Amino acid sequence: MGNNEKKRILFVAPFPPPVHGSAVVSLHIRNSALINRTFDCDSVNLSASRSLDEVGKPGLIKIWRMISALGSLIGKLLVRHYDICYLAVASHGTPFLKDAPFVLLCKLFCRKIVIHQHNKGMAGDVNRWPFRWMLPLVYRNTKVIIVSWRLYQDIEKVVPRENVVICPNGIKVDSEASSYERAGNEIPRLLFLGNLIESKGVLILLDALKMLQGKGIPFECDIVGAESKDIDSARMAEEVERRGLRGSVSWLGRKTGDEKEDIFRRSDIFVFPTYEDCFPLVLLEALAHRLPVVTTDEGGIPDIVQDGVNGLICERRDPESLADCIDTLLANPDLGRKMGEEGHRIFLEKFTEETFIQRICDIFLNL
Repeated sequence: MGNNEKKRILFVAPFPPPVHGSAVVSLHIRNSALINRTFDCDSVNLSASRSLDEVGKPGLIKIWRMISALGSLIGKLLVRHYDICYLAVASHGTPFLKDAPFVLLCKLFCRKIVIHQHNKGMAGDVNRWPFRWMLPLVYRNTKVIIVSWRLYQDIEKVVPRENVVICPNGIKVDSEASSYERAGNEIPRLLFLGNLIESKGVLILLDALKMLQGKGIPFECDIVGAESKDIDSARMAEEVERRGLRGSVSWLGRKTGDEKEDIFRRSDIFVFPTYEDCFPLVLLEALAHRLPVVTTDEGGIPDIVQDGVNGLICERRDPESLADCIDTLLANPDLGRKMGEEGHRIFLEKFTEETFIQRICDIFLNL
C-alpha cells in the first residue's frame, strides 16, 4: 500500500431505522465528511430490526437479516483488505451472542479491531455461561471506545484499562437552535423526548406530574417519542387518564426536523428521568437548545449534566425526588434560564458533532 493511499475502514454497526442512540451515532460517523475524506470507508448494517416494535422480539425476517449481514460481511472481508474494523455491538445478553460472530469474523481478517460501546450490562454476564469464555474471546486485543470513565466498571473484568479510549458523544443541531428567542409561556411547559420505553422513566414522570398537580402547581408537559413494545399509544393514553393528567399532558408521537425544533422552542424545562442509559443524546439536544435539565445520575449522565450548574439530578425511580426538582425550576424561572445558558456553553465546548467526529478520527489515526 502506498504512503498516500487511504487506510480502509469497515464499519459494522446498526444504522437507522429504528432510531436509537447507537444507530444515530454510527450513522453520523459513517457519513462524516472528515472520516470519508481521511479514510476509504465501507459498511455493513448490523441491525436486525427495522422498527422499535421489532426490537427484542424474535422473527424469521430478523434471522434472515442477520444471515444476510453475515454474508455481506464475509464477502467484503474476502474481497478487500481493511486496516481497521469498527464495530458497534451489544455488550451483554442475547444481543451480544448475536453480534459476537461479526467481531470474530473481523478478527480473522483485520489487523485492528475497534469496538464502540454504546450500552452496558457486561458486568452481570461475566460469570455466566457461555459469556465467561465468549466475552474474553471477543474483547481480547481490541481497542474499546466508551463514552465515560464512569462506565468502565461495567467492562473492567474483561477489558484492560490500557485498551480503553474515552470519547463522549456529540450531536449536530440546527444552526438556529442556539440563537432563537424562546417563547414566553404563561403556563410553564415541560418536555420529555425519548422512545416510549419504561426504562427511560416516562411513567415515573407521569407519577411526578400527578404529585405536582395535587399541589396545585400549574404546568403543561409534552411527551415526544415513538411507541415501543413497552408502551404503545393505547397504554400511553391509559396511563395519562389513570393519573388524571388529561389536559396537562400531551403525547405527540415521534417528531423530527422542524416539528421537533418548534417543540424545543416552546419548552421551558427538559425532563428525562432515565434509569437505564449510558449517554443519552437527547440531553445534548436539550443543552444545545438552552433548556435546563432534570435527569438522573445514570451511566455517564453526570458528565453531561452537573447538578445545580446546568440542571438538577434526581434520584432514580423516585417520582417524589423528580417532582421536587421540577418544582424547584418551576418556582425559579431565572435559575432555569441561567442553567440553560450554562448548558449551552458546555454543549459548545464539549458535545458538538465536529468535536466528536474529530475525536473519533484521531482514535482511528492513532491506531
